[in-house]
Amino acid sequence: MPRKGKKVIVNDCMQQSYEYVVTEEIGNNFDPRFQPHVSPKEMLQMGVFEGKYCNDCREELPTDWFENAKISKCPNPTLNYFSVKSRQSLSVWRLKGWIIGPDPRGWFQWYCRYYLGRRIPDIDQHQIKRWRAFRRHEAQVLSNCKPGDWSCRPRQRQALLQWAYNPDI
Repeated sequence: MPRKGKKVIVNDCMQQSYEYVVTEEIGNNFDPRFQPHVSPKEMLQMGVFEGKYCNDCREELPTDWFENAKISKCPNPTLNYFSVKSRQSLSVWRLKGWIIGPDPRGWFQWYCRYYLGRRIPDIDQHQIKRWRAFRRHEAQVLSNCKPGDWSCRPRQRQALLQWAYNPDI
């Protein structure tokens, strides 16, 4: 597990020789405007991205994140927490300009690295702003669904989980 001050070198199918230094303790010293409901480990265990995420970058992440994680070689919506497809392809993310900085897999990769203690102030502020804007989906679920009705807006709830919000609102 990366410790404060450690240099991490990434070599996977999407990045070669990318390096960063861990500057914060794992899971600590988050920007006060960024208060995720679930950790990356919890997200992987609950079922996100149809099980098709982080498959080739496990060496960068703590091994315990993959204990009981729902992972698949092929996208499988039934592995998602709400058993629904709720993601757009990486090509769509690229087309819309949502892939920024040194995180070619997008927001969740940024969150994993942020959680591990990497800090890049400009990128962090941009991603935190995106995360905060995603809260509008929480408001839509709360205004359109009865409490306890988990069948109401399952795709939107799955998307909330994939952005580290509480999907069980």
